[in-house]
Amino acid sequence: MAPISTPDAPFGRVLTAMVTPFTADGALDLDGAQALATHLVDAGNDGIVVNGTTGESPTTSDAEKDRLVRAVAEAVGNRAHVVAGVGTNDTRHSAELARQAERAGASGLLVVTPYYNKPPQEGLYQHFTTVADATGLPVMLYDIPGRSGVAIDTETLVRLGDHPRIVANKDAKGDLAAASWTVSRSGLAWYSGEDMLNLPLLSIGAVGFVSVVAHLVTPELRAMLEAYTGGDVAKAAEIHQRLLPVYTGVFRAQGVVTTKAALALRGLPAGPVRLPLVGLDPAQTDQLRKDLAAGGVHL
Repeated sequence: MAPISTPDAPFGRVLTAMVTPFTADGALDLDGAQALATHLVDAGNDGIVVNGTTGESPTTSDAEKDRLVRAVAEAVGNRAHVVAGVGTNDTRHSAELARQAERAGASGLLVVTPYYNKPPQEGLYQHFTTVADATGLPVMLYDIPGRSGVAIDTETLVRLGDHPRIVANKDAKGDLAAASWTVSRSGLAWYSGEDMLNLPLLSIGAVGFVSVVAHLVTPELRAMLEAYTGGDVAKAAEIHQRLLPVYTGVFRAQGVVTTKAALALRGLPAGPVRLPLVGLDPAQTDQLRKDLAAGGVHL
């Protein structure tokens, strides 16, 4: 079965921003990554995002990133989109990572706003178009000012939408007004990058989700999306409300940490996090169990 894509949803509709499994001693666990990616696609994901924030990209080497893309593409690339995170705060480095991901078998690229150096809007525009020009792969922008320190302005997103390979935006800006204007003007396929806003973003034109909680509730997210697009807004809202404790619980602590803890409790590949992240303490683990149980996820 080929990966699902349509002109309005070029990467499919439900994608998991996948954690990177490590072994007990902190090494890359490629067997675990393949098993987890297979589990997620079997659960209903149209795509897997690797080497993103949730994949602990700040603490994996370029060589590890390459090996991870190759492993996941081998496991699920014939059934799902494999979108490789290649964003850094160095344009030349990002372009090289893009070329590396293309060679490794990625079907798309996720390019986050450069962080820490806070470039002006023209710098953002040139950064993203330079990376997009480096390969023949479609690009999903990633607008997350809470982590990057600078937002991609509406006018910049509209300009970027004119690039033939910049086809989508992962929105973690938390600004529904800005998203509404940009969706209406840019032509970019809009993906929710903030789980609590999955349903609200659908209401202003989003086509799908790049989700962290999809590690745990992919069927529920698909059901919510299908209810909404099928016209049953009340059912979609009911599912959204049922998932609120899951959204809250996964992000009560750092999302990678809680997700890996939940996966481990389910017997799925995850392993430890790498410093400077640290695992949950017993009280936090107990709270996570309670939050997820309140949302129907029993570990």
